[in-house]
Amino acid sequence: MTRANAVTFKGTPLSLAGEAVQVGQQAPDFTVHYFADGLHTITPGDLTGKPTMISVVPSLDTGVCQIQTKRFNQELGALGDKINALTISLDLPFAMNRFCGAEDIKSMKVGSDYQDRSFGQSWGMLIEELKLLARGVFVLDADGKVVYAETVGEVTDEPNYEPALAALKGLVG
Repeated sequence: MTRANAVTFKGTPLSLAGEAVQVGQQAPDFTVHYFADGLHTITPGDLTGKPTMISVVPSLDTGVCQIQTKRFNQELGALGDKINALTISLDLPFAMNRFCGAEDIKSMKVGSDYQDRSFGQSWGMLIEELKLLARGVFVLDADGKVVYAETVGEVTDEPNYEPALAALKGLVG
């Protein structure tokens, strides 16, 4: 399935592969990769047991993606190990690791969807024309149910931080 004109990039309409994730549904399956003394994977099963924020960005090599990642890292730091926080992009795991080290990103893990784009396709976030992920934010409860979902309409815009953060903080006891 393709959703035509689902987002824009600098005003140009683009299509997203897959169905949009909806509030109330169980988190779709995916596998992303990260680098920490070797390549490792993250799946939805790794995120259960705690509320989770998934921040989705096209590339950590762009200004808006860096702002988004740094903002969530800063805001989520106070919640410590009460939550899972994950940034997903199609950047290679090595580049993501380098960015996090250079920018002191410690409150968020990073996952790369580079290998088979399973996140982008199953979460409806893969921009077909660009083969990049759209920008968005998802919040999951401790059982992996989606309680907040935002796909940013214009890929170069920042997400709505406050409602995403409020949804996550509302799940932390």
